[in-house]
Amino acid sequence: MKLACQENLVDGKNLKEKVAKLEYFGFDGVELWGRDIEDRLDEVKESFKGRRIRISTICSGYRGCLLDSSLEERKMAMDDIKKLLIYTSELGAVGLIMVPIFGAPRLPDLSPFMGVRELEEKLLLEELDDLGEFASEHGVYLLLEPLNRYETHFIKSLDDGASIIAQTHRKGIKMMADFFHMSIEERDIAESLKNHIDDIAHVHLADSNRLLPGMGHTDFKEPFKVLKQGGYTGYMALECGVPGDPDILLPKTVEFLHEQINSIS
Repeated sequence: MKLACQENLVDGKNLKEKVAKLEYFGFDGVELWGRDIEDRLDEVKESFKGRRIRISTICSGYRGCLLDSSLEERKMAMDDIKKLLIYTSELGAVGLIMVPIFGAPRLPDLSPFMGVRELEEKLLLEELDDLGEFASEHGVYLLLEPLNRYETHFIKSLDDGASIIAQTHRKGIKMMADFFHMSIEERDIAESLKNHIDDIAHVHLADSNRLLPGMGHTDFKEPFKVLKQGGYTGYMALECGVPGDPDILLPKTVEFLHEQINSIS
């Protein structure tokens, strides 16, 4: 298992300086934000040139919404996601993180013909078959992210995400497991990971309070044990608050996480 950190969590006057710091702190990867990746491709490539540390993933960055009632909004999301998948492949990252919808439903309730949830699922499955094929052709994954109930009404658990994936062609689509969302939605984080280990290709780390691991009450050792014993060798990226000086707290977090991983028997 490899440790990564989102680019915005570390101080630095430019990406090159941030990447150098994260490598020095002991991280194996950097998760980039996708919103302006097209405009800074050269900067990104230059920042990682000659370094051990790699780009783990690209996080979101597309416009529109896959489950919007507007065809224009859906098409915008599809087009942007495909563009970002191309950049994901070009940069050697594992995949692009994608949330189908934030907040409340945007599609109409067509009951008794079809309720909102069923309509959303059927629409998303059509889109994922297309996007998954596209991702597979480029050698990357589209990473479906379940959120907690306060951020979405739709895919809220690993069970939800796995159910969607099982209904696709299963090409190019995997799931991202986020410890913060799981601390709200899952009865047992370790058990949920074990049940869906084959569908997981990326992990986000945060404690129960959405701060750095070790600052809340989430148990990391048992989930890490499940991941390790399940053969997971991918990245686990920090996506959380840093309540203090990153130059002090990030190296301490790397030390804490390595202690948790190395203590697994």
